[in-house]
Amino acid sequence: MEHLDSLSAEKAAKLSFILTDIDDTLTNDGKVLPEAYSAMWDLCNAGVGVLPVTGRPAGWCDMIARFWPVEGVVGENGAFVFYMDHGRMQRMYHPDADKEQASDRLRDLLKRVLDTIPDSRVAEDQFCRMFDLAIDYREQPPFLGLEEAEKIREVCEKAGAQAKTSSIHVNAWFGEYDKLSMTRLFFSRRYPTCNLQEEVLFVGDSPNDEPMFEFFPLSCGVGNIRQFLSQMNAMPAFLTKNKGGLGFTELVERVLRFRTT
Repeated sequence: MEHLDSLSAEKAAKLSFILTDIDDTLTNDGKVLPEAYSAMWDLCNAGVGVLPVTGRPAGWCDMIARFWPVEGVVGENGAFVFYMDHGRMQRMYHPDADKEQASDRLRDLLKRVLDTIPDSRVAEDQFCRMFDLAIDYREQPPFLGLEEAEKIREVCEKAGAQAKTSSIHVNAWFGEYDKLSMTRLFFSRRYPTCNLQEEVLFVGDSPNDEPMFEFFPLSCGVGNIRQFLSQMNAMPAFLTKNKGGLGFTELVERVLRFRTT
């Protein structure tokens, strides 16, 4: 990893898209601050598309795709992407995301997690999810530690689910997909001429972003990712000084500095 100052003017000038996680990447203490929201608009106005890639649920993603200055939203860790096209909502689902098949298995998985980890609880946004299960360990108090989060992830994986730890939830789902596979599918259909290795930068903050860090040569971790580095194998290429949305803003300022000179 290198400090963000190492991102060259040549590479920044080629960027057509910035992909970003949401929680603790665009937010600070659970809020999208004015700086981060303005930074998204600054990218939009400069012709750089913004695509959130998140573990958040379908209900949230529908709203974000409609009201934020974004090209779309990859949600529930890669189950789908929602995007607007000529004023109409479009929904693209991963071929391996099967809502009907997953529902009973996720219900059984939730019972197994709650029985095994007594202090665990389902995330408050579960009601508007379509394809996955979210277990809250650090979004709302009482908070659990990373050790408990790892235990939750292990229970899910032993049950045959895929599971990833974010900065606030452990997300679990049944199906061979993730953030990266849905992102690549979306770009292949919507932006087939985009060079993902040169024109796209991804920014994130936690272990569930590892597939993105590994694939994209241009990737950036916001400052708070430092707490997870000992658990990660795939690292971002660059690191911001600031945390969360302020780190995202720091990144955007550097990118746009080179695009306007």
